[in-house]
Amino acid sequence: MFTEKAITGGDLPAPLLASRAKPSRPWRRLLVLTVAAGYALLSVTTRRQLFPLNLKHGHHDEDLCFQPNELTPTKNGDLWTEIGSTISTDAFKTKAIEWLAGAVRVPTESHDKMDPVGVDTRWEVFVPFHVYLLSAFPLVHSTLALTKVNTYGMWYEWTGSDASLKPLLLAAHQDVVPVDPTTVDQWEHPPYSGFFDGERIWGRGTSDDKGGLIGILSTIETLLAKGFKPARTVVLAFGFDEETSGVHGAGHLGKALAEHYGERSFAMVVDEGAGFMENFGTVFATPGIAEKGGLDVRVDVTSAHSSIPPKDTSIGILAALLVEYESNPYEVHIDLHSPVFDTLLCFAGHAKDLPSSLRKAIRQAPHSKKAMRSLEKVILADNVYRSLIGTTQAITLTQGGVKSNALPEQAWAVINHRIETESSVAATVEHDTQLLKSLANKFNLTYTSFGAQISEKDAPSSGTLTLSDAWGTALEPAPITPTGRDAAPYALLAGTIKATFNSHRSLQGDNIAMSPGIMTGNTATTSPRLAMIAVQTSAAVPDPLSVPENAPEHCPGTESQLAGKASACAGCANQDVCASGATRGPDPALPLITNRMANVKRKILILSGKGGVGKSTFTAQLGWAFAADEDTQASSLHDLHL
Repeated sequence: MFTEKAITGGDLPAPLLASRAKPSRPWRRLLVLTVAAGYALLSVTTRRQLFPLNLKHGHHDEDLCFQPNELTPTKNGDLWTEIGSTISTDAFKTKAIEWLAGAVRVPTESHDKMDPVGVDTRWEVFVPFHVYLLSAFPLVHSTLALTKVNTYGMWYEWTGSDASLKPLLLAAHQDVVPVDPTTVDQWEHPPYSGFFDGERIWGRGTSDDKGGLIGILSTIETLLAKGFKPARTVVLAFGFDEETSGVHGAGHLGKALAEHYGERSFAMVVDEGAGFMENFGTVFATPGIAEKGGLDVRVDVTSAHSSIPPKDTSIGILAALLVEYESNPYEVHIDLHSPVFDTLLCFAGHAKDLPSSLRKAIRQAPHSKKAMRSLEKVILADNVYRSLIGTTQAITLTQGGVKSNALPEQAWAVINHRIETESSVAATVEHDTQLLKSLANKFNLTYTSFGAQISEKDAPSSGTLTLSDAWGTALEPAPITPTGRDAAPYALLAGTIKATFNSHRSLQGDNIAMSPGIMTGNTATTSPRLAMIAVQTSAAVPDPLSVPENAPEHCPGTESQLAGKASACAGCANQDVCASGATRGPDPALPLITNRMANVKRKILILSGKGGVGKSTFTAQLGWAFAADEDTQASSLHDLHL
């Protein structure tokens, strides 16, 4: 049986077992999100600025886990009460169910390695989805300005009355993970049926992430029907390829928003994330305040052409390399600055039924190695917590061979990494590079990793081993959102969640605790990298050879902007010189290059302000033309990436 539901964190080891709330039913999640987003809109308009919020301290142990107070609207209090009554009616519930079910009925699958929009016809599945949204939310589309970015990215602006207030950005994504056609008959209800069984809506996208997208639009549709006009501008951004790294949707949307609104121009970004559940007798909401980085490593193996089966075929060698990966997972340790440790601190500070021994270990961990070891023994025994804390690896794609009676000359695989928040792309590249060194020697392979020659150059070999960024989408871990007493955006979100939780259940008092959380990967919707609209580009993968021999395991490399500053640099003998920036100074070979280039009569430089326009192709063709002319003497041709 297949259905979509929220990830609940999995089964915890015995010391962490606690009662759990059942996964939220999609239509209820939609109602809660409607209230939450609506309340956020009402709340932000009651203040000229996010600072200060004049929050009082919450209850329980505030030193371990700060709890903002519940926030109740004042300026729009009557409207808040009216909307609360409206969405509690059966008529609104029926409408909410149909809004989400209707969206699920429009398949919007995105696939790996799709060609650009306009070339790959599979993108056209978003046309009927846009038609559906237009018909389902007429007030939104007659009031908000809609701009299409790269054809299918949706950027809405609900212009506020006070231009001095930074806008609020609400994000979601339109696409869903493809359904394997061979599994359709295993679904209890068809994956795109949007079937409502009286409690749950069935289908791909109910949770990830059409529930969020429809929740945002239904909130604004409802507010518009009540005549509400925001003081603060509200921006909506809906990507269309989040499930495939966001290159075509998020990448274009992010640039468009940054160009229009500028750097650090949003007060807050709210995107998809976790929900709430009961842990150790207390209900916790866990908004994601951080995202892991990402790197898909492609492992290519080639072998010399042969009509006689060799001792080791390319597929056999690849299999050995993949076994080496799975036999050597990344070491995982709890970092005191990680969002997961913040979660544990909140458990220790506010979970009523947390075992006393675990509460003690969490409290003492920052000051005691023994306590930290005890804590890790418990927490890291659970695969979900382990994957949230450390860098993960998973073999997701393999290919090799074309015919049963033909020896394979090439085989490849892709290993998906989700990089821990305290690590980096550089550390992941270095780890994988070192991991396969011994096997490259064993099989006598010429070894190249991310453009760097690892094995001895020009030495005889039986084949090649090449590591590379599979899709060119390497991404550093996102900056961690502040959650302290002075973090107004977090306090606003937390106070809104508390008020919404109580209002939806007609409760009073403290009934839900806030805890920082973390996403298991990258959402890449617009993406949360736009938290301050400082758009983060894809990470540049450094040369592994820039890592000194005496460097620690996760050295970012001497050329990195984090050289000497990353947590991995602590205690390294090179830390001071790397942090000074001296290692990123002018290349000592530049004078030699300048001297040699002085003898070149004419130099041709091909430049462009953007990538993908054909500079390399043109340069190669130009070099070929020079070489074909016997009267022209071309000394060299260089394709440089600056």
